[in-house]
Amino acid sequence: MVRLKSRYLLCEVNVSDRSQLLLLDDRAIMVAVKAAVARTHGDYGAAMCSIRFCVKYLNAHTGIVFLRFPKRCYKLLWSALPFITSIETRGQKIPCFLNCLHVGGTIRTCQKFLIRYNTQQLHRMLPKCKSEEEKQQVRTAILSCSLTESKEAFEEDSESEEEEEEEE
Repeated sequence: MVRLKSRYLLCEVNVSDRSQLLLLDDRAIMVAVKAAVARTHGDYGAAMCSIRFCVKYLNAHTGIVFLRFPKRCYKLLWSALPFITSIETRGQKIPCFLNCLHVGGTIRTCQKFLIRYNTQQLHRMLPKCKSEEEKQQVRTAILSCSLTESKEAFEEDSESEEEEEEEE
């Protein structure tokens, strides 16, 4: 069997109004990315990136997206991301841009990077809290979080990917 290698892009969707993030779905992001690749790299780029390209994970509350695509065309896709200025979903056009945070070979490495990134963001935000009560609320919210459910979901997703790659 030949193992088909993939790359995973960890992106953050940045919008001016955070409530618009809840309107996003996997399909809308996929269409926007494919359109941006087609605009910037033409038919060749569109054909290269349409093979095995998918949105593996989308968190509409935080705006975090995992994109999977073949290893040979990750530079095409990566270079097209700055040209996404809006995403059209459910009849609405949401002005936004995608910020690439990390490129990884597995979902697991992207997940580890995301944990480190979120930790850094929290350390930046804690000093900006106005009162001690607000800081305490943030700390209790962080401590009450459990990664076991999301970790299991990622592991199941990784296992299903390995099965897909073995079948191909």
